[in-house]
Amino acid sequence: MSLLRRIEGQRPAGQQPAAPAAPGAPQPPGQQPPKTPETGPLTQSVAPARDTNRDVRIKLQTKIINNLDPRLDLSDAKAVRASIEEMFNKFLDEEGAVITRVERQKMLEAILDEILGFGPIQPLLNDDTITEVMVNGPFRVYCERKGKLVLTDTTFQNDEHVMRIIERIIAPIGRRVDESKPYEDARLPDGSRVNIIIPPLALNGPVVTIRKFPKYRISVDDYIKFGTATPEMMEFMRACVEARLNIFISGGTGSGKTTLLNIMSGFIPEDERIVTIEDAAELRLVQDHVVRLESRAANIEGKGAVTIMDLVKNSLRMRPERIVVGEIRGGEALSMLQAMNTGHDGSLSTGHANSPRDMISRIETMCLMAGVDLPQRAIREQISSALDLIVQISRLKDGSRKITNVTEVQGMEGDQVVLQDVFIFEQTAYVDGKVQGRMRPTGIRPKFSEKFEAAGIKLPQGVFGDMTGLLSR
Repeated sequence: MSLLRRIEGQRPAGQQPAAPAAPGAPQPPGQQPPKTPETGPLTQSVAPARDTNRDVRIKLQTKIINNLDPRLDLSDAKAVRASIEEMFNKFLDEEGAVITRVERQKMLEAILDEILGFGPIQPLLNDDTITEVMVNGPFRVYCERKGKLVLTDTTFQNDEHVMRIIERIIAPIGRRVDESKPYEDARLPDGSRVNIIIPPLALNGPVVTIRKFPKYRISVDDYIKFGTATPEMMEFMRACVEARLNIFISGGTGSGKTTLLNIMSGFIPEDERIVTIEDAAELRLVQDHVVRLESRAANIEGKGAVTIMDLVKNSLRMRPERIVVGEIRGGEALSMLQAMNTGHDGSLSTGHANSPRDMISRIETMCLMAGVDLPQRAIREQISSALDLIVQISRLKDGSRKITNVTEVQGMEGDQVVLQDVFIFEQTAYVDGKVQGRMRPTGIRPKFSEKFEAAGIKLPQGVFGDMTGLLSR
């Protein structure tokens, strides 16, 4: 892709440039800065600060793009950066603009971000303290830091500017966003997950939500240090994975399901063949023998789609010893349960739910989405025989993440699936903006303890009671 096309992007099929508004006429949503009821246009203390050198920067940026050698290898970022910096200094001197050294460096970095990165949001993506970036149209960019949402001073020029960055995100992975398909899931080169939705569905302008993937792999020790789980919980879950139990991770949006799935997948022994299935590949398994599969959206003619359900069915013919599905959202739940019930023990997946009981209900509903006419009891019997453990992770009011339930699926009693907590988190207070509580075992030994014994894993009684014992092998 040429540098000029990389910056200017390609207008999605069927999308026409917006006609300029008449003087004094109200601008369409997404094209006007936000206002507050008290002050009208946002003041500098509330709104992002205006870039007084923006016109100079845009002019320099255009000249640099037009003068860059088209034969430059964009993958050689060091060489491209050096070439851009040389031209920047030359053209800036020709302009005769009077700016400080700090402003000069900021302007150069902004131009480099536009050419080599993802424009105005690149500094947010580079900030390791930020876990999520949310673009709500061109003038409102939020981020999540330490579990709290914060309005940043980052802005785009207009909707077209946001669309150019969107095109840069989705083009390398063969996805598309236009009026015929105005929303899409994607990923960045570092594995960060991206969701995009554009007008006419998004009324504030193009909306981009980026769930950043940690630059370093979060370990069991990190989980314990953060207070997300106790050492006993993590050792118990390690034993469950090694004993080939079928495990579902349940939680709300942004609760940390994928991070926990990454950690638990790391407990799978090195000598097993693992097949991972995802909508947007973001799992990072440390084992060598891993086959990674990613679903595919339909092309512009509406053909060629490959769903998670298709990949789950195909994975059964790939001799998997473990199947790891990033997230179950629909009819693939039934295929996954059937795989678990037909010898593919030790499978892992995640789903959206607020409690283990809700997760059972959601799996039941998703099975019905497969289009197979099964009685309710038959589905529940499939669930109770396939699943062994549900791990509930939650993001609490103070932004912290905790494993709130580790729950055994015990089987059927009448028409109901029987659940029993093994570990729970009890909140005791909320003081100075911090949730206080304790994680404790319930004192009940799970029925699948015999699987630990078969795998050579011994569990002292204390792990499920007074917590004085430790897991030993």
